[in-house]
Amino acid sequence: MKGDPKDLGFSTRAIHAGQPPDPNTGAVAVPIYQTSTYVQDELGRNKGYEYARVTNPTRDALEANVAALEGGLAGHAFASGMAAIHAMTSLLREGDHAVVSRNVYGGTYRLFRQILERYGLSFSWVDTTDTSAVSAALRETTRLVFVETPTNPLVEVSDIAAISRIAHDAGALLAVDNTFMSPYFQRPLSLGADLVVHSTTKFLNGHSDSVGGVLISTREDDAEWFRFVIKSGGAILSPFDSFLVLRGIKTLAVRMERHEANAQKLVAFLDDHPKVQKVLHPGLESHPGHEVQKRQASGFGALISFDLGSQAAAKRLLDRLQVLSLAESLGGVETLISHPATMTHASVPADVRAELGITEGMVRVSVGIEDVEDLLADLSQALDQV
Repeated sequence: MKGDPKDLGFSTRAIHAGQPPDPNTGAVAVPIYQTSTYVQDELGRNKGYEYARVTNPTRDALEANVAALEGGLAGHAFASGMAAIHAMTSLLREGDHAVVSRNVYGGTYRLFRQILERYGLSFSWVDTTDTSAVSAALRETTRLVFVETPTNPLVEVSDIAAISRIAHDAGALLAVDNTFMSPYFQRPLSLGADLVVHSTTKFLNGHSDSVGGVLISTREDDAEWFRFVIKSGGAILSPFDSFLVLRGIKTLAVRMERHEANAQKLVAFLDDHPKVQKVLHPGLESHPGHEVQKRQASGFGALISFDLGSQAAAKRLLDRLQVLSLAESLGGVETLISHPATMTHASVPADVRAELGITEGMVRVSVGIEDVEDLLADLSQALDQV
């Protein structure tokens, strides 16, 4: 790809950024450089690669690609989304404080509360949809504000631009978990964020056949530090997984359009169903974050949560579905449905779940790209048996 990627449309960048034709063969797909080391021309001179934990051409291509899509300086690929978040927190030192969205992925909560607090870091769990609560939680030692928006599974929406101003005025960085929107719908760096993280396992890869994570930085000092963390910590994304994510990203734009179109029809169906007590999706005008989402993103996404009133009702629904798949994770081409209280957020204490509003009757749907009529029919027949 010639010229500045910033001058090109999203789909063009998704297909070409960081992926020039292979100079040796002209291959349009980046080769899988499945090697652990590289022969050096002579002592002190190599071809830019020494050892695969440090750098790998396939991983380099993915890192350049995600940086171009998010509008960042550099991308950093890790073995999982949690490894990427863990690397992000390595910017903090003993005694530092971070403000975090109160409703985050259960694995993030577990990492912060059960591991990082042991090393002298402190966290304030805040309703980041309320910017005054973010301001009130700041301390002299606050070095990071970490926002997940929309959140999992309550689909809460935080104002990225407003929070970036609050964080920067306090001398803190703003990091955003953009997994659920993907850079197709939302680009936090353009709204003032300093760092973006993704679980590539989800929409970026999109095919439920790879686990990984990326971290995108905007400052050269942070980029250098993350390169050092990758080299020293070694939680790298494999060449094959890098290839799979690159392949998935090529169709990200068309997939996200279909994901959202299907989700809108499921939301309308569920919102009108007498057995569904509540539907959470930012595309609903009644959703408290609807206007913020319209302002800061170009779409509402494919994650829906709804409440059936009890775990027994939720189980009855989940046990009778035939097309929707009961499974953890999200963002794949197939529609996945889960029970957050016993699956993705089981590590969050029951009293905290209750306080947040993660009820026993809540189920979460990651809407896939199947024929929407089949999804509606499956939900309809299962709800009939609740």
